[in-house]
Amino acid sequence: MTTILAIETSCDETSVAIVKNHQVLSNIVKSQINIHSFYGGVVPEIASRQHLEIINQAIAQAFTEIDLDWPDIDGIGATCAPGLVGALLVGITAAKTLAIVHEKPFVGVHHLEGHIYATYLSQPELRPPFLCLLVSGGHTSLIYVKDCGVYETLGQTRDDAAGEAFDKVARLLKLGYPGGPIIDKLAAEGNRSAFSLPEGKISLPEGGYHPYDCSFSGLKTAVLRLIQKLETEGHELLPESSITKDIAASFQETVAKGLTKRAIACALDYGLNTIAIGGGVAANSGLRWHLSRAASKNNLQVLFPPLKFCTDNAAMIGCAAADHLSRGHISSLNLGASSRMAIKDVMELYSAMR
Repeated sequence: MTTILAIETSCDETSVAIVKNHQVLSNIVKSQINIHSFYGGVVPEIASRQHLEIINQAIAQAFTEIDLDWPDIDGIGATCAPGLVGALLVGITAAKTLAIVHEKPFVGVHHLEGHIYATYLSQPELRPPFLCLLVSGGHTSLIYVKDCGVYETLGQTRDDAAGEAFDKVARLLKLGYPGGPIIDKLAAEGNRSAFSLPEGKISLPEGGYHPYDCSFSGLKTAVLRLIQKLETEGHELLPESSITKDIAASFQETVAKGLTKRAIACALDYGLNTIAIGGGVAANSGLRWHLSRAASKNNLQVLFPPLKFCTDNAAMIGCAAADHLSRGHISSLNLGASSRMAIKDVMELYSAMR
């Protein structure tokens, strides 16, 4: 059994967790949503400063919830890529300092790999190979999970990520930030067939995109034009109005159906019978309904992490770090933060063997 203290500071959640293999012993998540909602999105400098202010408190709190101390910790994990560099550096620096002071190995973790491992927290019996549909505010990808640290991206968004599209449409409807939960709530009361919106098909130029790629820019533009048309006709799009709820429901339906179509087709084409879902948009009720229904029709298994592990959290990072450390993968204390890093390059994070 490998016990990890993990830190996640890639964006606007400061999270510290203590994880024993796939078992979460403690998981502290301190969100900055109330701060960033004023600006309509995450402000990197503010996010970094907030991480600095509360990281020590979160580390201390992680220990107060369990009967463990530093001698019981086998290693220190931290998200090192991708993400906001300033925010990542707060977590990495804290993790390296703890590793030096307590003489523990340091394990850098790729943020997207953490989202893949979120499913293991509730499904510890899950084993590769399987397909992961990773849908969040910054990423939308179909990832072939072959083994720990061995990944192949089979499809991805060509523009906005799914979560980003939700945020932008929420902004168009003047609903606030973050957009995902607000649109999901309104969609439950709206007519999902009220408006016909484009799914976001992409062209396939010679040597171009993969058939499982997706696009949300056209859908976002279609919503903008729809709103402009309705306002010109004299409709007042208030959050509580039925027409706003119908737009939200129609938009969510289009996103959910498009993602489901690609995920199911990809799994069938590659002979994978399990689809694990990760990222903040994995909490979306429309996506959960469509994927569960389509998977059942095609004799596939679809796995959703608990809602608390869909958004950014250190428990998923600790789970990934524990698996790497158990295999002898250790990161150098010279490892830095990276705003961008392809998930296929995960093993570059480990320059030493235990």
